Amino acid sequence: MLSILMPVYNERERVAQAIREVLATPLPDDVELIVVNDGSTDGTTEILRDGEWGERVRLLEHERNRGKGAAIQTALREARGEFAAIFDADLEYDPADLGLLMPPLLDGRANACFGVRAFDGYTSHSFLFVLGNKSVTLACNVLFNVYLHDIMTCHKMIRTDLFRSLPLTAAGFSIEPEITARLVQRGERIFEVPVHYRARSNEEGKKLTAADGFRVIATLMRCRFSRA
Repeated sequence: MLSILMPVYNERERVAQAIREVLATPLPDDVELIVVNDGSTDGTTEILRDGEWGERVRLLEHERNRGKGAAIQTALREARGEFAAIFDADLEYDPADLGLLMPPLLDGRANACFGVRAFDGYTSHSFLFVLGNKSVTLACNVLFNVYLHDIMTCHKMIRTDLFRSLPLTAAGFSIEPEITARLVQRGERIFEVPVHYRARSNEEGKKLTAADGFRVIATLMRCRFSRA
């Protein structure tokens, strides 16, 4: 079984569509979708509570906003599948691409697979956004002597037992580089596959800021010099 972990914060315009699209996606394994409402205040809570999502969906809630990392860890604790994947409710990614991440895990080539974004002109959001992403990925490669293409991708699929064993403490967006760093420290070879991506604009609700880039670097540095 695949457990899809969906952190949600203030996504009333997209969350229902995101859930429907994930459930409609054909995947090579049974699926459960664990949705964590991370203290939303924009009407997302009511949409999630009132929806008839079916038995494959489990809804968990944080009373207050605790951050993406905290929401992922809440979902991960409840995961029943052999594999766990992160899928954000903002629909910047295509849920069909989850199927591309599964084969390396199913056939034993890897215990973790990441979806790599192309960042073409239509999907890149802005030059500074792409530059920031490439810069933090370069920092990770230098610090940990690896060669990865996109450490901030939200398309990460990992064996659940391995995922749970990682010493993850980041509460916000820094959970993404922390997952990568901890996998590398375990000696895991991360398989990468290309995936589709369309970044939202700030007007559409893009939440990442320049400050998050500095937090990512700080997280990588912390992980590089500490294994806990």
